[in-house]
Amino acid sequence: MHHDIIREYMARVQKVYATGETTEHSFRPALQYLFDHITDDVECINEPKMVTDVGRPDFVFKRTVGHTQITVGHCEAKDIDKDVNPRAMRDANKDQHKRYTKGLPNLIYTNGLDFHFYKEGELVHEIRIAEFAVGITPLPQRYVEFAQRLKEFTQERVQTITSPERLAKLMAGKAILVKEALFRTLEMDPDLQSELAGQYRAFKDQLIHDLTPEGFADIYAETVAYGMFAARLHDKTPEDFSREEALDLLPKSNPFLRNLFTFVARQDLDERIRRDIDELAEIFQATNLQTLFENFGSFTQRNDPFIHFYETFLAEYNPKKRKARGVWYTPEPVVNFIVRAVDDVLKTEFGLPMGLADTSKITVPVDTGQTKTVRGKAKPVIENREMHRVQILDPATGTGTFLAEVIKQIAPKVKDIAPSKWSRYVEQDLIPRLHGFELLMASYAMCHMKLDMMLRDMDYVPTDKPPRLSVYLTNSLEEAEQEEQTLFMARWLSDEANAANSVKRDKPIMCIIGNPPYSVSSQNRGDWIQSLIAPYKENLGERKINLDDDYIKFISLAEHLIGKNDEGILGFITNNSYLDGLTHRQMRFHLMQTFDQIKVIDLHGSVKKKETAPDGTKDDNVFDIQQGVSLIIASKIGGDNQSQCVVKHYDIYGKRKLKSEELWNLKIHSKKFNQLKPNKPYNFFTPKDFSNYDKYKRGLSLADLFQNRNSGIQTKRDKLTIQFNTQDVSEIAKEFLTLTPEELRLKYSLPKDGRDWKIDYAKQDLANSDYSIQDINYRPFDNRKTLFTGNSKGFLAYPRTKTSK
Repeated sequence: MHHDIIREYMARVQKVYATGETTEHSFRPALQYLFDHITDDVECINEPKMVTDVGRPDFVFKRTVGHTQITVGHCEAKDIDKDVNPRAMRDANKDQHKRYTKGLPNLIYTNGLDFHFYKEGELVHEIRIAEFAVGITPLPQRYVEFAQRLKEFTQERVQTITSPERLAKLMAGKAILVKEALFRTLEMDPDLQSELAGQYRAFKDQLIHDLTPEGFADIYAETVAYGMFAARLHDKTPEDFSREEALDLLPKSNPFLRNLFTFVARQDLDERIRRDIDELAEIFQATNLQTLFENFGSFTQRNDPFIHFYETFLAEYNPKKRKARGVWYTPEPVVNFIVRAVDDVLKTEFGLPMGLADTSKITVPVDTGQTKTVRGKAKPVIENREMHRVQILDPATGTGTFLAEVIKQIAPKVKDIAPSKWSRYVEQDLIPRLHGFELLMASYAMCHMKLDMMLRDMDYVPTDKPPRLSVYLTNSLEEAEQEEQTLFMARWLSDEANAANSVKRDKPIMCIIGNPPYSVSSQNRGDWIQSLIAPYKENLGERKINLDDDYIKFISLAEHLIGKNDEGILGFITNNSYLDGLTHRQMRFHLMQTFDQIKVIDLHGSVKKKETAPDGTKDDNVFDIQQGVSLIIASKIGGDNQSQCVVKHYDIYGKRKLKSEELWNLKIHSKKFNQLKPNKPYNFFTPKDFSNYDKYKRGLSLADLFQNRNSGIQTKRDKLTIQFNTQDVSEIAKEFLTLTPEELRLKYSLPKDGRDWKIDYAKQDLANSDYSIQDINYRPFDNRKTLFTGNSKGFLAYPRTKTSK
């Protein structure tokens, strides 16, 4: 680039500025002129305004290679009086800068005078070519260096990616930009009339009822990014990989995923979304995935590259979501043990020599959904259908780890007997009885792609019309709907829901396995699932019952399905709090009524309990979580078996490696299990010594000793309600009587109102009572002041007046 180009650029900028009426768009033509003259082999495209409105940089630089254009870099242009130093940025500008530097490996940030050059998120050069004060004063002594920096910028090529961590960073960066583009596209369509908006409405109506447009954009972008990664794993010609080719490479047995990617692969895809996805494809063109993951092992061995890399990607894309979602890869020894245990129980207790590979069938009555009139009354039409007896379900299948382990354990049995019939077995006797439910779209997509790749790795050759995998996007904790639903612009999601409902309603589910989510603040509060856990809460006589955790709901679901089938096996790893929690006593009793045998392996590892091994050494968790966990293998033989449930227990303490080794070698019929004798009222699933229980019961109860029993004052707003002196408390009282809620919220930095404390209630409480300033023993040896209003709630959420007086 000749220096005259930069001089001409500065002259054009000065001329525009002299008009006195400018925006950041006013200087775009001058920047376009400058960028057009950097080098002949790179084209600079000034993004149209509709594109920049949804989070795209203002300029993209392209180099033509063969028949395709490769992205070289990007430029974000701000107004001439804006500081492009990130330390000076606030709010939306700061968020945008973070997105762009993370998602765009070669980037210029400029206000037309200051140019900041970023490579892979790091600021590598900054140069100022003019001062901006009273007017614009060029700095020609900087032109030589500036020309060189622009030349270096356009010479940047997409580098071959040589580590999974680097690939994860680039994928995550692009996925964040895709998310932003999708969200802005929905935001600009308030009436939700577009095809994308139709998909959002369908997800909200059918699956995640509190889903926001931003949340939808999030899961959609994550699914597209990882879906393209999976498609690229299938690709034999990586140099021309594209979003269109991704569609062709996805499993043809999954209409849901193919419909989703049909939208992404369209030639007329919205420009605001298309560019980011195309640049994601360019990243995969520069990556040899087979070489990158050669040390990860194959899908049929212990080290699964597809799932391990998902954790790496999600940690870059949204680490907070990973933690909140509970996306923790279930340790392979745990998965292996549970599947082996279920297989062994099928052989020994159910008399099925092939275990999980069994192909025997039974006749099942199925409600067809139709009715017939008998003696003037409409009755459902029931039809007997032949189905496999050993139906397997993972109701929270995630990325398909448990289903994959089932396939791994079945395959050798079938191949050893009849290797030539393996493909036929897969389509006729495996896929029809292997079921999975998942609520999160990205995990669901991964499950399908993983199992498809795995079966192909195992020499499965599909027929012309292969059956789709029986893994569905659905909420396991919602009841199957009988009626068919047609959803606006997303009939394919409606078909998915109907197929899932058919499995929930009609399949004789016999084996239920998995790692259900743990969530104390469960969002699953529908009438149906509440009715399933209702027996766990009966006759407890407790003030507070903590029995709404999702893992408890999944156990009750499994118990319900096995009870309905009148035989079956449950194999879960869950939070271990139900083993000896006092409020879980009815849950344990109910499980003992349903199952004939229950075996529990307590893996401990609770950080909250500060557990240690019996020898005093550290006790690790098998997950990177604080809550202790346990395994349960429970079997119901069926028929009129009236014998008492046998409960057995085994503790495993110690380092994570030791626990893993123990599980790899442990057998479900091992003599290491100790039989328990759970007694009413608690029915503990852990060893307890009750030798002195009668003597203990003759002692004096605390409930009899104290006149009042409760947890004491709860303010819910300590920073406001608890003060160090009388003057501050008095001032707060006056202001709550005079200021508006908005003024109070601003002055005292109050969070949003909660269930137990609201500004309006606090104002009313003070206005309607003879309040007084009282001493409060806030903590031991920490006496402070508060406002006490007597018997009423409001300023204090729970004044506990009876005890306080």
